[in-house]
Amino acid sequence: MHTIEMPMLTKNLALMEGFRRETVKTSGAEIEVAVAGSGPPLLLIHGNPLTLVSWHKIAPALAKTFTVIAPDLRGYGDSSKPDGGEDHAAYTFRAMGEDNFEVMDYFGFNRFQIAGHDRGARVGFRMALDRPGRVERLAALDIVPTHHVLTNVTLGWGLESYHWFFMAQKAPFPERLICAELDYYIQYKLNKKGVGLEIFTPEAMAEYVRCTTAEQIHAVCEDYRATVTLDLAMDTADFGRRRIACPVMVIWGTNSHCGRHFKPVEAWSEWADDVSGFGIPTGHYPAEHRPDIVYPLFWEFFTGRNPHWDDAP
Repeated sequence: MHTIEMPMLTKNLALMEGFRRETVKTSGAEIEVAVAGSGPPLLLIHGNPLTLVSWHKIAPALAKTFTVIAPDLRGYGDSSKPDGGEDHAAYTFRAMGEDNFEVMDYFGFNRFQIAGHDRGARVGFRMALDRPGRVERLAALDIVPTHHVLTNVTLGWGLESYHWFFMAQKAPFPERLICAELDYYIQYKLNKKGVGLEIFTPEAMAEYVRCTTAEQIHAVCEDYRATVTLDLAMDTADFGRRRIACPVMVIWGTNSHCGRHFKPVEAWSEWADDVSGFGIPTGHYPAEHRPDIVYPLFWEFFTGRNPHWDDAP
């Protein structure tokens, strides 16, 4: 497996160029936030096993048009890692969404747009469904909705997405195995088939390594335990009864588990009427792999234009 030589493991405050850092205390956590820009508000929510710096290749450009607010999800990065509770309720997408509503309240924004990747897009999904009056537009990177995933499990997807069920096992089983060799784990996790680690800058990779701690691993496991229990139950109750009111754009990697095993536009159309989508030549980390494609699609979508990609089939 190809590996990347790591710089020193200290917080890199310069990686999100032009952004200031703040800590916002919410009802259930303390959230690390990077903020820049002065235009309409745009919330960027990262996925697993990443942090807010996963947006570093596109966030500075977006901040020229928008007020960009990029948090670390609770349990991830430099945000706090509260106890999940016996039923893991503190790590549902609704709980994470409430953090983000409170973050946006803190900065004075009632209505805003959201871009989310991976787990962050699942948080955005729940936010748009729960409080449609607050979310103007939603862009999702490389996922289909959780209910669709868990009711359409196939052998191919399961082999590529083993962690959904491994990390959801009862504590401390997955935590003990993963924490036995954290550096190996994070490099293996990010080294996606046919893509490799070369898409990550050494500085970003160093941040992901720095934040891969025993405390974060436990929180991530709590996230996945909540997904297959409370989150799935919420989605099952809402399926066919509630729909996302805002426009949705989904971008997926044609060389990712999402692109290989699902039809993203069809899956999102089960939940929203206004859905557009683009399969682009990336793996599971489009914003870091092909920012040259993701940034203009985001800019067009979030400025109210009709997104297009010249090489789209």
